[in-house]
Amino acid sequence: MSTLSETSILAAILLVAFGILGWGFYRARPFGKLGILAWLQSVVLMAPWLLFFGLFAAGIYINIVGILFLVVGSAGLYIYLGRQLRAAGQDALLKQRATERLNADSSSETNPTESAVIAELKSEVPPIPDDDLNAIRGIFGIDTFFATETIAYQDGAIFKGNLRGEPEEVHNRLTTSLRQRLGEQYRLFLVENTDGKPVVIVLPSRNDPRPMLLSQKAFAGILLVATIATSLEAAGLVLNFDFFANPERFQEALPIGAGIFGILVAHEIGHWLLAQRHKIRLSWPFFLPAVQIGSFGAITRFESLLPNRKVLFDIALAGPAVGGILSLLMLITGLLLSHPGSLFQLPNQFFQGSILVGSLARVVLGSALQSPLVSVHPLVIIGWLGLVITALNLMPAGQLDGGRIVQAIYGRKTARRATIATLILLTLVSLGNVLAMYWAIVIFFLQRDPERPSLNEVTEPDDARAALGLLALFLMITTLLPLTPALAGRLGIG
Repeated sequence: MSTLSETSILAAILLVAFGILGWGFYRARPFGKLGILAWLQSVVLMAPWLLFFGLFAAGIYINIVGILFLVVGSAGLYIYLGRQLRAAGQDALLKQRATERLNADSSSETNPTESAVIAELKSEVPPIPDDDLNAIRGIFGIDTFFATETIAYQDGAIFKGNLRGEPEEVHNRLTTSLRQRLGEQYRLFLVENTDGKPVVIVLPSRNDPRPMLLSQKAFAGILLVATIATSLEAAGLVLNFDFFANPERFQEALPIGAGIFGILVAHEIGHWLLAQRHKIRLSWPFFLPAVQIGSFGAITRFESLLPNRKVLFDIALAGPAVGGILSLLMLITGLLLSHPGSLFQLPNQFFQGSILVGSLARVVLGSALQSPLVSVHPLVIIGWLGLVITALNLMPAGQLDGGRIVQAIYGRKTARRATIATLILLTLVSLGNVLAMYWAIVIFFLQRDPERPSLNEVTEPDDARAALGLLALFLMITTLLPLTPALAGRLGIG
């Protein structure tokens, strides 16, 4: 009966996936070659998932090596199609520019001065001094951004108009020109309007992110101490004692507690290294203590404006990449060192709690997973907890690393939708998992808002970054998604 229900669930997943692909093809056809190429990219990204679930439904097991091979192959095809898409898009852009230039040339015959075609201010005057406003208007041109309308916005102004070049090049030229005229008084943002068209927003630099206050640093220090304590408590729970009630057993909890905290520190070092590379200031990390697993990770704020979405992606991915790789190495090393008589004896159901952990254990330990108790090295526990912490931070919500990755690749609108979907999913899971409830509460109250826009919000990350982001999200799912008992039995786990 359970096998029948499992097959029904997998069949439903496949049916929904094919329905999404069919709907995407229907939507893509009117856009010609560009639409079909974009649709093919979505097919390539979903192909490993469809094959994985389809073979599972047929009772065929693919080990982790095979899964990674499929994902890497899919990423390669995704990058190739992205290049074809950009080439086709470039041709279309050149034709559009030629048409716009012809229209601009014809209009200039009847309006000899460029300033005459720039729209007058609306009744609401931007809160920028007239001299500064005129200087800002002077940076625009027919070959960069042709401003047609000025609207007051917060402490600055929005300039609507037509983008006349590659977004990254145009943003760099406008920013340089603005700096030459007015120094560091203003910041220029290139973002998409609600109608999907690029607009320029100019705001005073006094709105830049501010450094941490002394009180905030003190609070971060308190959370750091609390996280060290909960890491030791989590280690004590693994060793079947309460560290808070038995602090004299500190030396017993120290190795595992230090391992958990070491992964947290490695995660933050990853963020810091990439931030230094891009000359971005980060706040001190606000660690989030959690008794069950040691910590949920840390909240880190940007204290500099990000130049573009590529920098957002690099910094967001660096932490999970370093922490996740370290955790994975610990897990694999621990599995390789495991033998009868190892320190921990875990029920074989433990390895059903994660597709990734279960698959790796099946590859390394083999038939040993069929025993009621499986002897494992302590590094298995540390690596597994590190993977869980990394995966939780890769969930696509708000200002979590996963939310920032989704925002960097797909934009703020998609990031907001992903946050809502993640919170709904966590709410459902929390009905049977207290850890999910805690994490949903943390996200909702502290992390649900997307990251503030980059200075250049229009230019998207390249295909290689997009593929890496999707791989990270895939590994997050395989870490958190459990195996059903029947499926685990078919795979020889339990």
